[in-house]
Amino acid sequence: MSAHTSRHVPDDGEDTARLLSRTARDLPAGRHELHKERLMARIEQEQRMQVASPPPATTRRARLTRPAIALPALAAAVAAAVVTGTALSGGNGGEGGGAGHLATGPALTTRIGAASPHGVTQLLDQVSLVSAPDDHPAVAADQYVYIESRTADTFVKTVGGRSSLASHALHTRQVWYSPDGTRGWLIDPAVNDSPAGETLTLPDEQGNTPVAGLNHPSYDYLAKLPTDPDALLAKIYDETEGHGNSPDQEAFTTIGDLLGESYPPPALTKALFKAAAKIPGVVTVNDAVDAVGRHGVAVARLDEGSGQREEWIFDQRTHVFLGQRSVQVREVGGQEALIEPGTVLHTSAVLRRAVVDGLKEVPSRAG
Repeated sequence: MSAHTSRHVPDDGEDTARLLSRTARDLPAGRHELHKERLMARIEQEQRMQVASPPPATTRRARLTRPAIALPALAAAVAAAVVTGTALSGGNGGEGGGAGHLATGPALTTRIGAASPHGVTQLLDQVSLVSAPDDHPAVAADQYVYIESRTADTFVKTVGGRSSLASHALHTRQVWYSPDGTRGWLIDPAVNDSPAGETLTLPDEQGNTPVAGLNHPSYDYLAKLPTDPDALLAKIYDETEGHGNSPDQEAFTTIGDLLGESYPPPALTKALFKAAAKIPGVVTVNDAVDAVGRHGVAVARLDEGSGQREEWIFDQRTHVFLGQRSVQVREVGGQEALIEPGTVLHTSAVLRRAVVDGLKEVPSRAG
């Protein structure tokens, strides 16, 4: 998936411009505008850190909000390490210290689960039955959608001109956004060093207010999308035309983004799962693990261009959505050759998704 391929934070303004230009080409329309300012702030922050602590300069991947649409899986020993609180921390332990201290872990790896073209429609039909409960509340104009997840990812870093893989430690990500998408807040130590987080409220510093769309979805926008699976899928293909490595992969990725860090109304949630079943190349994976070590069955699709497989993970018994991950399953050339099969590029586990009355309000665990 394009938003999760390895990127490098440049060392000067010219390289920064090239990076932003390439990001604009790789990401679907509207997504890079929303995050451009955040990316620039992170680059400036990295440069300040390098000035304060000259050796050694570490180049980091431009981790854009996916959301969950983000957001980066672990089986066997790695899952066990998550339980003990040591996985993904790179020996520093915990998740404090901000973005600079998060980028310390080794590359995340996993066992690649076996994929099958059979059972996709049946699984997604079962998922759609439990995906939108009757008590799913609507969002009033003065309320906010709150989503909390645990996430980590692997990226290419460069020290002294030599590249290697590293990871952001497993950490908590919290996001709030208003139903019209113009007000919000993000707390994510892999994005911003401040424990308080950063505003997502629009317009941005340049006065830009992106129009809501599939790649910048507000709750109000989602509420107006067609709930017939065929009509919905046609709209997805139309709105994402020309983006990604293939139309089918981009459609699958777009639906995955909506599942991870948005709050679709119940009828649309069901339609998204039924639409996904109609995309060519979608498979089931017999075993996948989310960011907190929960095993489940996955619906997945391989991006032939990048060799990465995006997986949506569901509880095998209840079919409740657990999270997502992106796994390298094929060897690739160039610098991406560092990313060997079995590398987890992104893993996330959704812990809470709720409607709250105020910005930065956290619902109770019982809520």
